[in-house]
Amino acid sequence: MMRKLTIALMPVLAAALSAVPAAAQEREVPYWATIGTSKLNMRVGPSVNYQIEWVYEREGLPVKVVRVVEGWRLIQDPDGAQGWVVARLLRADRGAIVTGDGLVAMRAGPSGDADLRWNLEPGVVGKLGDCDAGWCSLDVEGHDGWVPAERLWGAGEP
Repeated sequence: MMRKLTIALMPVLAAALSAVPAAAQEREVPYWATIGTSKLNMRVGPSVNYQIEWVYEREGLPVKVVRVVEGWRLIQDPDGAQGWVVARLLRADRGAIVTGDGLVAMRAGPSGDADLRWNLEPGVVGKLGDCDAGWCSLDVEGHDGWVPAERLWGAGEP
């Protein structure tokens, strides 16, 4: 009796397990993510059979996910390059990278009049917090403050 019950439940169990990845992929694109590993291969197609086009070695780098195919994500990096990466190596955490020319002030509050905390160079990566009135909270390895949103790639809508 137990064997018949187990055999009868196998298709139900298989359907339930196969639905989990599909449900996890129902996030609407585009969306922001960050690289969740110290080394990430970007490929020309959504499979390990495709050639590696680029290797990212910068954990926490923000990326824009523009397409979803099974366990793969088509991403766009801050330089505009696009390619396919394994989904499980991305994090849902929001991050940002400083862009533009020259230093940008990181302030103690969301205002150009707030005390200066740090000067950030283009290319600095941090964890993005709340954004309000053109300013975003940014944490760079424990150094936190407010940066103009216009100088951050990864802030705002993807």
